[in-house]
Amino acid sequence: MMTAHIPFFKYQGTGNDFVMIDNRQGHFPYSKELVAAMCHRRLGIGADGLILIEEANGYDFRMRYYNADGGEGSMCGNGGRCAVQFAHFLGIFDQQTHFIAVDGPHEATRIGTAISLKMLDVSEIAQGDGYYFLNTGSPHYVAFVDDLSQYPVVAEGKRIRYGAPFVSAGGTNVNFMSLDQAPNSLCVRTYERGVEDETFSCGTGVTACALVAAVQEGVQSPVSIQTTGGLLQVKFEKKSANSFQNIYLQGPAIQVFEGQWPLPKQG
Repeated sequence: MMTAHIPFFKYQGTGNDFVMIDNRQGHFPYSKELVAAMCHRRLGIGADGLILIEEANGYDFRMRYYNADGGEGSMCGNGGRCAVQFAHFLGIFDQQTHFIAVDGPHEATRIGTAISLKMLDVSEIAQGDGYYFLNTGSPHYVAFVDDLSQYPVVAEGKRIRYGAPFVSAGGTNVNFMSLDQAPNSLCVRTYERGVEDETFSCGTGVTACALVAAVQEGVQSPVSIQTTGGLLQVKFEKKSANSFQNIYLQGPAIQVFEGQWPLPKQG
């Protein structure tokens, strides 16, 4: 019995953590079970998701994102920032990059340990009974709540994620927020589908919250967002009441450690 190894790196962006793999040669033996095992917090490396950096014609690289349950996911904002930092580490670009993800092309700029990532334009924000719903690369339910620090994020997030009308469309991420005391500042907590738990931070989630706060509360760009894992900033231009362009998510993206994941292999 011979053992092959998969080289990996661990990155985190405000506590949203990812297994990062250079797959430009296309050798990663993907399976849902393998990704879930690597992301397992007790029996594996431990991460909210796994990201492959791959070749892509016309772009510096392709970001392929998998949720912690092993299934391929929608766009991940913090994951995108970590992917950019990892691509810089690999020597793929210097200061600015143009890459493609599941939701389309993205641009990003590296500023030391911080990454500024351009998100997709948002042309529609739907309003429900006590909540808003929009897509910032991933679908997001957003609601203002009282006493955010004590709010039952996991219980309520799971109820909404698996409830009507969202479950029939694959579920949704669920964000709860409150205005901070400082001007144009928010506090946000997020239940993420695919992780099926509260995460320390969610990039597409805080982006969604910043835009909803601009609609409902008149919050102005740039918006500072405090998450459990740290501080993020969202910049945007408002085109109309529910339409935004030139949306940027900015915050730290840091390499934590590297290692080798063993694969049993017949020899």
